[in-house]
Parts: sequence; structure tokens; C-alpha cells
Amino acid sequence: MALSLDHREGPRDECGVFGIYAPDHDVARLAYFALFALQHRGQESAGIATATRGGNIIAIRDQGLVSQVFNEHTLRSLVGDLGIGHVRYSTTGSSEWENAQPIVRDDRRTLALAHNGNLINAVELHSELRGRDVPFRSTSDSEIIAALLATHQADRIEDAVADVLPRLSGAFSTVVMTEDAVVAFRDPHGLRPLSIGRIDDPAGGRPAYCVASESCAFDLIGARFVRDVNPGEVVTLTANGISERQVTSGVRRAFCVFEYIYFARPDSRMGGTVLQVARARMGEILWREAPVDADVVIPVPDSGNAAARGVARASGLPQDDGFIKNRYVARTFIQPGQELRRQGLRMKFNPLREVVEGQRLVVVDDSIVRGNTTRQIVQMLRDSGAAEVHLRISAPPIKHPCHYGIDMSTREEMIAHDRTVEEVCAELGADSLHYLSLAGVYEAVGAPRTEHCDACFSGDYPLAGSEDANGKFALEHELPLVRA
Repeated sequence: MALSLDHREGPRDECGVFGIYAPDHDVARLAYFALFALQHRGQESAGIATATRGGNIIAIRDQGLVSQVFNEHTLRSLVGDLGIGHVRYSTTGSSEWENAQPIVRDDRRTLALAHNGNLINAVELHSELRGRDVPFRSTSDSEIIAALLATHQADRIEDAVADVLPRLSGAFSTVVMTEDAVVAFRDPHGLRPLSIGRIDDPAGGRPAYCVASESCAFDLIGARFVRDVNPGEVVTLTANGISERQVTSGVRRAFCVFEYIYFARPDSRMGGTVLQVARARMGEILWREAPVDADVVIPVPDSGNAAARGVARASGLPQDDGFIKNRYVARTFIQPGQELRRQGLRMKFNPLREVVEGQRLVVVDDSIVRGNTTRQIVQMLRDSGAAEVHLRISAPPIKHPCHYGIDMSTREEMIAHDRTVEEVCAELGADSLHYLSLAGVYEAVGAPRTEHCDACFSGDYPLAGSEDANGKFALEHELPLVRA
């Protein structure tokens, strides 16, 4: 078993998707670099599927990082004009090879599919398909979407998507590929992100189009951000270019506000906002809400960097690196032994005594879930001679689980569950603690609460039946698989 050295206890990253139709381009290589840009959204597995027009679908997927799954040899074998890709952190189904994506189905039609999100009616749909003797090879809800589309009677894949989309409940930003089209679609609430990019032809020919979970993927492959896919919209990429079809409308938008705070890369653009800018504003508002007598601002790298700059700018205090981060450590298969295990966090972070000793510190991070890591960080700073440790968190207290594609702890494991801020502060051993208010979050992102989901903070779930949704392993433990 690998020892994860990620300092975060959760929430865990989710998934990233990419799709492209680009004749005269090396689509596998473009997909590889797009997934490389989206690696932060999932580190358990990676995959790419390509197809030639009217030809066969070829897919390579495996557990591991993008750079571990693919090399020059594998990329050369992925030929075609169109392709899709996926990086995964499991939110439904365990981290097994069978659950890696893109998923390939060969039923009435052959297709490959990659999905970011969670269906809250997965068990119901799975039971229906099994009742029709539809076989499954995985325990992820993503294969349910793939099976519904692969067995659909419509001649065109975009018509199948338009019919299936309203039957799905939950979060789903999805790309599906047949031998002649890439179709991208987003759930009616727009819970998870999905954007459209364009690659212009320097010679003035027809442009190529792509879709991705985040706009940072476009920057790396020379594409230009066009717009977000609308909630409930189906976007089709073919040899004729791009076409759009609005399938559902009039539904309350509920984009995940935690994307702004935590998940997305700071250089991505969401809802018209560059996240690096929004996160710095969160830091400025943090200081406005809870100033404190202090000497220096230090971020928990890298998650607290942008907000710490905002705190420093608003307070006039200097910002320094109180921790040095080992950027070359992700996982190790060598167990460290009991005496080293106690120092486990130092394998990723090492406090600088010369910076923190005798100082009153404002320590900035983006979130706290269970609190174990934050408690260790506070203790390391005290061991290094910090005079005071004042925690400033650029998110409200996380008190409720997410059912829409983020793997969070159970409510009982969350340190803020049934505790006041003062009680959490005492548990962490800090001198003071302030969470950014929910109003402060929306002020920072410049968007109304009525168009977002903040259920992990407020418990206000935008979809009916969310709290009764089945857990991550529902399809694994409750329903036997019918293996093809």
C-alpha cells in the first residue's frame, strides 16, 4: 500500500475531463498535456481514448499519474482526429483499474466516456439497467451514463444524450466520444465546471474545438478560452465544427462555490473570474473580518498562498515562507517506521525556525476538514519557537458532506461538526481562529449565492433527495456486478 504524503485530509480532489475534435493535430499529445494541466483534480488514474473518423476507438487507461500512465510509445499508438481524456479521484466506486476512465462500451453503439461528478440516483438507474440484462465491468456511476447512451436507440449520439440527460440526477460534466463526434454535456444545475476552447489555424483554415474541466488546460495546448458550457447544454464537436443544443432550462443554477476556494487551479477562469484574483480578495476580506496584532503572515503552501497575499496586502504585514515544501514528494511505497511516522508531515513541510521563532504568526490556509494536519502544523510552529499562532481560513467551517463529486469526510469526522469556532481553536492549539464568512466568499468571487451550491458549509442542498443519496461504495457493496 502506498503511503500518501499529501498533507490534506480532505476534501479530496475529484476528476478532470477533456475532449477534442482536431483533424491535422496530434490529438493524443494534446490530450496528454491537457490532462497534465488538470492533474490536480485527480491523481488515482488517468486515461485517453482516441478515434479515427468512422474507425475504431482506442483507449489506454491505468492507475497512476498522467506522466506514469503515458509515454512516447503509448501516445503514438493513440491515433485519430478526436479524443477524450480523464484524470480520476474516486467519488463513486473504489480506486481500482476497472473504475479508471475513459470507459469504453460496445453495445448498440461503441463509445468512450469520461465523467466528473456524482449521480445521486445511481442505484436506481443501475437496477433498471441490470433488469434489462445490461452488463457492467465497473462500480462507478460513470458507467451507468455510458450504458444508457451506448444502448440508446437514437441514431445520433447527441440525440441520445438529449434524451438521457434529464433522467440523470446529480452532478455530471461529461464528455462522450463515438467514431465521428465528441459530445460534452453538463448537468442542469451546473454543479461541476466545463469550458469550451478553440485552437485557431495559423493559415486561416477551420479552427479546432475542445472542452475541459478548467481553462488552464487550454493555456497549455495553445487553445483560447471561448466560454463555459451552460448548465443543461449539449455541445457537439464534429468535422463540421461545433454545435450547441440547450436541453434543459429554467433550473436553479448551483455551481460549486468550493471550486473558487479550493479545487480549481489559481490560473483557471470560472464564471468570468480568475481564481488567483478571487482568492487574494478572500484574504483581504479575512483581514477585514478578523484583524489581529501580529508580526508576519505565512501561508500553508501551496493552498494558502493566494489568500495569504491578500491578508498581507490588507494588513500591511510582511509575508514570508514559514514552511519549505518538498515539491518532489507525492507518494512513497516505503513505509517510514514508527519514529519517522510521527514526523510524517515533515516529509512534505519543514518549518523555518529563522522565520517563525519569537514571531506572532498569521497562518493562512484555504480549509480545515478533520483538523489533524492543521493541529500538526500549529504544533510544528510552536516547536520552532513561534510566540503566537493565529489561524485564518479562507473558507467557512465545513460541516456537511458533499454528494456531488467531492469526497469529503463524514459529518462526524469534521472538526467543525457540533463545535463552536472557539472549541475548534482549542482543539487545534491555536491562539485564535477565524473562518471567512459565507458572505465574504461571495463578495470575493463577485457572484450571487442564489446561483451557487454551498451545501458543505450551510447544509442547503440544491437537489431534492441529496441527503438520502447512497455513499461512495453503494454500487460495490449493495449490488452485485454483472460482468461482461
